Amino acid sequence: MKTIAIIPAGGSGTRFRSHVAKQYLMLDSSPVIVHTLKVFQNSNDIDEIILALPQEDLSHMRRELVEKYGLTKVKHTVAGGHERQDSIKNCLEVIQGRCDIVLIHDAVRPFITEKLIQDVIETAGKTGAAIAAVKAKDTIKATGQGHVISRTVPRNTLWLAQTPQAFAYELIKNAYKTAYHDNFYGTDDAALVERLGKEVNIVEGSYTNFKITTHEDMMIAEALMQMRHTPVWRSGIGYDSHRLVEGRKLILGGEEIPYDKGLEGHSDADVLIHAICDALLGASGMKDIGRHFPDHDPEFKNISSMIILERVNTIIRQEGFFINNVDATVVMERPRLAPYIDKMISNVARVLRMPEEGVSIKAKTNEGMGFVGREEGVAVYATASLTERKKSSP
Repeated sequence: MKTIAIIPAGGSGTRFRSHVAKQYLMLDSSPVIVHTLKVFQNSNDIDEIILALPQEDLSHMRRELVEKYGLTKVKHTVAGGHERQDSIKNCLEVIQGRCDIVLIHDAVRPFITEKLIQDVIETAGKTGAAIAAVKAKDTIKATGQGHVISRTVPRNTLWLAQTPQAFAYELIKNAYKTAYHDNFYGTDDAALVERLGKEVNIVEGSYTNFKITTHEDMMIAEALMQMRHTPVWRSGIGYDSHRLVEGRKLILGGEEIPYDKGLEGHSDADVLIHAICDALLGASGMKDIGRHFPDHDPEFKNISSMIILERVNTIIRQEGFFINNVDATVVMERPRLAPYIDKMISNVARVLRMPEEGVSIKAKTNEGMGFVGREEGVAVYATASLTERKKSSP
């Protein structure tokens, strides 16, 4: 199925009351229209784009928009008309060869998503006509003369139409031909199809897929765009405990510590590193250490836990996370860990590829209480803080 997207951007910005047409206003260092076009450029469901621009902008804006931003799917730039409907008519007239679906989207709805494009095209492919729309949230009042309310309109069946709107090519072509024959201008493309007695299906859109029409809209757009670049902070908690036994080395934080007992476990049983790994995995939402490094897998028999920490670091960084800091508390009665703390911090920071200032390791006794106090084992509590950058789309 071949789908061609039409993006009408022929407006002059009169309603925006700006000397710059709203489609060219800068939003996060790029024109509004570029944010919109990039989504269509990246969509696997769009084969070609036809762009309508003001007549006086055709030559230089092809260079400043299409070529500068690598919008290779824009196959035609055409002169816009006096009304939005005229611009789309001009775009329809340059379609040649095979076309199954025409999808129309306002240039100044920059928060369109590839998923919504896909859903509208899919529905139009099955039914012939589909539009994105959202349910009316406010109470709707109808007025008579002046500003006097004549009635309250039930909102349970009311939808606010958006774009994209997608149609079978022959259907939308016929709808436009009929509209111009009847000298009819609609406020959206679906209205022209409805006049033919054809059903138009609704695909639920998004309230963020709004049209930038006023200065207030632009302020909201700037705030939404800023949110996309705001780091998301994540935190996780890790806990682990191991039994102290004879005949094992005591390894904590990658350091071998002289003692007559060591920690029991499948790997080297570095309980400090295990707790840190669980905190990191928890903060990133990547489950726990046992899911990634099961204690029955021979690959991890007697393995250094520093290797496990290195692999955990790779896992979370591949998911787009950055480590802000790690904090851990080792709870054991003996031996005294103070002489080894700095080296443990250095080991952890080196493997995590982060500054030592971002790693904190402390040691406490349990004042003779519980299994730790009886010197039966060691417990570690750890926390980790990560930053996740939201993926920018468009």
